[in-house]
Amino acid sequence: LFCLFVFLLEMNKLISRPHKRPNALCRLICFPWSGGNCSFFDRWCEVFSSTIEVSVIRLAGRECRDKEPFPEDMAEVVNEITSALLKDLQEKPFAFFGHSFGSYVSYAVTVHLKEEYGLEPVHLFFSGAYGLHSEYFLLMTKFREIEDSRMLEYLDMLGGTPPEFLENEQINKHLLRILKEDQKVLHTYLWRDIRKKYLSCDVTCFNGSDENEHGSEAWLAVTTGDTSIHSLPGNHFYLLEPSNETFLIKYITKCIENSDI
Repeated sequence: LFCLFVFLLEMNKLISRPHKRPNALCRLICFPWSGGNCSFFDRWCEVFSSTIEVSVIRLAGRECRDKEPFPEDMAEVVNEITSALLKDLQEKPFAFFGHSFGSYVSYAVTVHLKEEYGLEPVHLFFSGAYGLHSEYFLLMTKFREIEDSRMLEYLDMLGGTPPEFLENEQINKHLLRILKEDQKVLHTYLWRDIRKKYLSCDVTCFNGSDENEHGSEAWLAVTTGDTSIHSLPGNHFYLLEPSNETFLIKYITKCIENSDI
């Protein structure tokens, strides 16, 4: 019983699920961006229809897990998420939504679930996920080599981070640490082994129209399922714009409810 209690306690740290919906037809698992937290997606837990239960992934080293050591590599991240969610994912249909770094994590988890358990999401939603050969992706993998001042300038250009955070030395120091640790994780995954047509689920890519040469359409090649791409007004953090967020929620709901669940 004690071991079960400890497991549930750890799972509650990894998975934020403010609004449990045991009668939901499908689970939507959200993966935040690097340096992000659960707060944005926690709102989705309430605004989605009763047919969808939303959960948010919280990795070690941030929020209520800030005393825990950061993950060493993508394998550690994938194994932790899979261990915590496997029972839920075997129980009923699920979909993944990831933004930026979260998209890459969601892909790695998806491949692992397919390889080890024969499980696939009904839909994969990639948001702000740069193509592997894009200039943006290559820059992301080199974050640890870039001076902190340049990284802060880049964050300011991307948007999504309140200016007062970037001006606060203590906050931006912590933020930069998270970014570098997340990019370390990103760097450990064998992206050159990305599987073409390995999945059969539907895949949708979203990105901001102000970002050129993002290459996100490359992700459509990972599946034999239906694919689509949507360019919404704004930059990398287009989803923080209320009208774009509303579009995402309606679109994701429609896709899930129209899937074979």
